[in-house]
Amino acid sequence: MPLHRLNPAELSPPTGFSHAVTATGGRIVFLAGQTALDADGKIVGTTLPEQFEQALANLLTALRHAGGTPADLARVTVYATDIADYREQAHELGRIWRRLAGRDYPAMAVIGAVRLWDEQCMVELDGVAVLD
Repeated sequence: MPLHRLNPAELSPPTGFSHAVTATGGRIVFLAGQTALDADGKIVGTTLPEQFEQALANLLTALRHAGGTPADLARVTVYATDIADYREQAHELGRIWRRLAGRDYPAMAVIGAVRLWDEQCMVELDGVAVLD
Protein backbone atom coordinates (compact mmCIF):
# COMPACT_ATOMS: atom_id res chain seq x y z
CA MET A 1 0.00 0.00 0.00
CA PRO A 2 1.62 3.29 -1.06
CA LEU A 3 -0.49 5.41 1.36
CA HIS A 4 0.18 6.03 5.03
CA ARG A 5 -2.36 7.91 7.15
CA LEU A 6 -0.97 10.14 9.90
CA ASN A 7 -2.96 11.52 12.82
CA PRO A 8 -0.63 13.23 15.30
CA ALA A 9 -1.64 13.13 18.97
CA GLU A 10 -0.97 16.89 19.16
CA LEU A 11 -3.96 17.56 16.85
CA SER A 12 -7.65 17.16 17.58
CA PRO A 13 -8.73 13.56 16.91
CA PRO A 14 -10.00 13.35 13.32
CA THR A 15 -13.55 12.21 12.66
CA GLY A 16 -14.06 10.89 9.15
CA PHE A 17 -10.74 12.12 7.75
CA SER A 18 -6.99 11.83 8.23
CA HIS A 19 -4.83 14.83 9.12
CA ALA A 20 -2.11 13.82 6.65
CA VAL A 21 -1.61 11.13 4.04
CA THR A 22 1.78 10.33 2.57
CA ALA A 23 2.23 8.48 -0.69
CA THR A 24 5.21 6.54 -1.96
CA GLY A 25 5.61 5.20 -5.47
CA GLY A 26 2.58 4.28 -7.47
CA ARG A 27 0.45 6.00 -10.07
CA ILE A 28 -1.50 9.18 -9.27
CA VAL A 29 -5.15 9.40 -10.32
CA PHE A 30 -6.85 12.80 -10.36
CA LEU A 31 -10.60 12.40 -10.00
CA ALA A 32 -12.85 15.06 -11.48
CA GLY A 33 -15.59 16.63 -9.39
CA GLN A 34 -18.63 14.39 -9.15
CA THR A 35 -22.14 15.48 -8.27
CA ALA A 36 -25.44 13.61 -7.90
CA LEU A 37 -25.87 13.03 -11.63
CA ASP A 38 -26.91 9.56 -12.74
CA ALA A 39 -25.78 7.90 -15.98
CA ASP A 40 -28.52 9.79 -17.88
CA GLY A 41 -27.37 13.17 -16.55
CA LYS A 42 -30.33 13.52 -14.18
CA ILE A 43 -29.86 14.67 -10.58
CA VAL A 44 -30.56 11.94 -8.01
CA GLY A 45 -32.01 12.98 -4.67
CA THR A 46 -33.51 16.07 -3.10
CA THR A 47 -31.67 15.87 0.23
CA LEU A 48 -28.00 16.33 1.01
CA PRO A 49 -27.51 12.69 2.13
CA GLU A 50 -29.13 11.37 -1.06
CA GLN A 51 -27.01 13.63 -3.24
CA PHE A 52 -23.84 12.90 -1.22
CA GLU A 53 -24.37 9.16 -1.68
CA GLN A 54 -24.74 9.51 -5.46
CA ALA A 55 -21.75 11.88 -5.75
CA LEU A 56 -19.55 9.56 -3.68
CA ALA A 57 -20.71 6.54 -5.68
CA ASN A 58 -19.82 8.41 -8.88
CA LEU A 59 -16.36 9.30 -7.53
CA LEU A 60 -15.75 5.68 -6.54
CA THR A 61 -16.94 4.46 -9.95
CA ALA A 62 -14.41 6.71 -11.69
CA LEU A 63 -11.73 5.49 -9.27
CA ARG A 64 -12.63 1.83 -9.85
CA HIS A 65 -12.39 2.32 -13.63
CA ALA A 66 -8.90 3.78 -13.10
CA GLY A 67 -7.96 0.57 -11.28
CA GLY A 68 -8.33 1.85 -7.71
CA THR A 69 -10.30 1.19 -4.56
CA PRO A 70 -11.52 3.56 -1.84
CA ALA A 71 -8.43 2.73 0.25
CA ASP A 72 -6.32 4.35 -2.53
CA LEU A 73 -7.87 7.79 -1.95
CA ALA A 74 -5.22 10.17 -0.63
CA ARG A 75 -7.28 13.38 -0.78
CA VAL A 76 -10.96 14.28 -1.21
CA THR A 77 -12.41 17.77 -1.35
CA VAL A 78 -16.11 18.25 -0.67
CA TYR A 79 -17.84 21.36 -2.00
CA ALA A 80 -21.17 22.02 -0.27
CA THR A 81 -23.70 24.75 -0.97
CA ASP A 82 -24.91 24.78 2.66
CA ILE A 83 -22.21 24.21 5.25
CA ALA A 84 -24.69 24.41 8.15
CA ASP A 85 -26.76 21.60 6.58
CA TYR A 86 -23.57 19.61 5.95
CA ARG A 87 -22.59 19.91 9.63
CA GLU A 88 -26.12 18.93 10.75
CA GLN A 89 -26.04 15.87 8.46
CA ALA A 90 -22.42 14.92 9.27
CA HIS A 91 -23.30 11.70 11.13
CA GLU A 92 -25.48 10.44 8.28
CA LEU A 93 -22.88 11.46 5.69
CA GLY A 94 -20.28 9.56 7.72
CA ARG A 95 -22.45 6.44 7.69
CA ILE A 96 -22.80 6.73 3.91
CA TRP A 97 -19.01 7.18 3.55
CA ARG A 98 -18.24 4.13 5.71
CA ARG A 99 -20.78 1.97 3.84
CA LEU A 100 -19.42 2.90 0.39
CA ALA A 101 -15.75 3.68 1.06
CA GLY A 102 -14.83 2.04 4.37
CA ARG A 103 -12.69 3.49 7.15
CA ASP A 104 -9.42 4.26 5.33
CA TYR A 105 -10.02 7.99 5.44
CA PRO A 106 -8.18 10.34 3.07
CA ALA A 107 -7.07 13.84 3.93
CA MET A 108 -10.24 15.90 3.43
CA ALA A 109 -11.60 19.41 3.32
CA VAL A 110 -15.15 20.73 3.09
CA ILE A 111 -15.49 24.03 1.25
CA GLY A 112 -18.59 26.20 1.08
CA ALA A 113 -19.69 27.03 -2.45
CA VAL A 114 -22.31 29.56 -3.51
CA ARG A 115 -23.52 27.13 -6.16
CA LEU A 116 -22.28 24.23 -8.22
CA TRP A 117 -22.31 23.67 -11.99
CA ASP A 118 -25.80 22.16 -11.84
CA GLU A 119 -27.90 24.56 -9.81
CA GLN A 120 -29.90 21.80 -8.07
CA CYS A 121 -26.76 20.03 -6.82
CA MET A 122 -25.92 20.50 -3.15
CA VAL A 123 -22.57 18.72 -3.04
CA GLU A 124 -19.61 17.84 -5.24
CA LEU A 125 -16.61 15.65 -4.47
CA ASP A 126 -13.25 15.47 -6.20
CA GLY A 127 -10.17 13.55 -5.23
CA VAL A 128 -6.67 12.28 -5.72
CA ALA A 129 -5.73 8.62 -5.42
CA VAL A 130 -2.40 6.83 -5.45
CA LEU A 131 -2.37 3.31 -6.88
CA ASP A 132 0.30 0.59 -6.48
